[in-house]
Amino acid sequence: MMKKRITRKTIILTAVIGGILLMLTVIGNTIVSSRQMMTATDDAVSEVSSFYLEAMADQRAKTIANLIDSNFDDMEKAVAFIKDQGIKTDQELRDTLGSVKSLLSLDGFALADEDNIVHKQYTTYTGGSRHAFLSEEEMEERDVSTFSNYGSTKEVCLAAPTPDLQIAGKPYKASFVQFDIREIIDLLAFDDEGRTYFGLYSKNGECLSDTDLGPYIAKNNLFDSIKGILPEDEWNTMHENFSNGVEGDTSFTANGVVETISYVPVENTDWMMAALISESVIHDRLQSVREKSQTLSNNQIIFILLFSGIFFLILFLMLKDLSKKDLEAEKENTRTFRHMANTDSMTGVKNKHAYSDAEAYLNQMIRDGQIEKLGIVVCDINGLKHVNDTLGHAAGDKLIQDASTMICKFFTHGAVYRIGGDEFTVVLQEKGYESMTQVIEEFNREVEGNIEKNEVVVSIGYSTLTSEDQCVHDVFERADQMMYQRKQQLKAMGAATRS
Repeated sequence: MMKKRITRKTIILTAVIGGILLMLTVIGNTIVSSRQMMTATDDAVSEVSSFYLEAMADQRAKTIANLIDSNFDDMEKAVAFIKDQGIKTDQELRDTLGSVKSLLSLDGFALADEDNIVHKQYTTYTGGSRHAFLSEEEMEERDVSTFSNYGSTKEVCLAAPTPDLQIAGKPYKASFVQFDIREIIDLLAFDDEGRTYFGLYSKNGECLSDTDLGPYIAKNNLFDSIKGILPEDEWNTMHENFSNGVEGDTSFTANGVVETISYVPVENTDWMMAALISESVIHDRLQSVREKSQTLSNNQIIFILLFSGIFFLILFLMLKDLSKKDLEAEKENTRTFRHMANTDSMTGVKNKHAYSDAEAYLNQMIRDGQIEKLGIVVCDINGLKHVNDTLGHAAGDKLIQDASTMICKFFTHGAVYRIGGDEFTVVLQEKGYESMTQVIEEFNREVEGNIEKNEVVVSIGYSTLTSEDQCVHDVFERADQMMYQRKQQLKAMGAATRS
């Protein structure tokens, strides 16, 4: 009996102790698992933040690089145009610079001669002290720089050497354009409710974009702002990466919030594009999932391992879906920026930038022998300057819009581009090419009727691709010459024209 009672007590005691130990083990496993879950979540959030920021910064850097390349391409076209003009006097040079401004929309375009005298449409000045790239006797490569205009707004200066350019027997060493850097920043900005920030910096950390990189990095030198926030070794690494144009990312904690910065170099410049996101943004989105997981852990301890596995799977899928949605939103913003960059705001047709892209594509098709039928129509509005001078620019804008509507009405099967203040170009292929002659005849009849009615008058010239043409510009030149002949015909009929 004694042995049986001891055995029974021993079994009960063993069962109680075993149950307590099992409960403590499960609770301990729950606590450990919960902590592990929090750590894994933080790591996942950090990885998603870095991936999202890297993609966002890289996309913006490419947008800036493409904008700079486009401006340099337009500058090359401007120099080629100037070479062909046979300029002999300063007045002819100023008039030609005005034409370049109108045709290529290069508002800040200028030339610098061998004596560092800068020639613009309305003025000349000594540029050696104002433009660093003129300090060298000869320019050997393109230069991208920034400077403060009268100590306030920052300007971007794009300069390119012009070794073969001579005007009236005098060599010219460079061409350049300059514009407010806020034009770049406005192109990149979008509203995401303050979740992410971006800034453009020089390699020494100077803020070029005049934007805050989050709540703790003000509109000044980046490295001065994070000197006391980032550990010294990470600060040195980031500083070295900026100096060498190397992409990277880093994280720091400010006021209990983990911030992540990703930075990438902007191609062909000494700039760095940086983006920042607070990891609490993603943490906040996951808060409801954490609370649900904690409730399940408290109420169903026995099944904690199973539910932990399910939770991590759900968490992984949610993080994956969150990353996908943010990236899709970024792509949509990029598509919106691209549409804005390729659309003329006044008329709604495609702009000069879009025409440059289309011209490059068609040139490649011509070189590859993949295109045979191509028509180019050049359109110029008669009397725009007269309307602006006598009735005001609002009336001039209305005339441009009416002319655009008229062009689009007839050339329904062509791509219409506004490439200058009063100049449009239509690219015709396939059905538009086949019906080109008939449409042009109908267009000209309506224009001639509009002269008597004092309505919109547009001079057009056209040409088609021949086997001798090497590029679209060859076709464009012939169409442009015909347009000027047509303008003289319409003038003789009584149409207004620029003086």
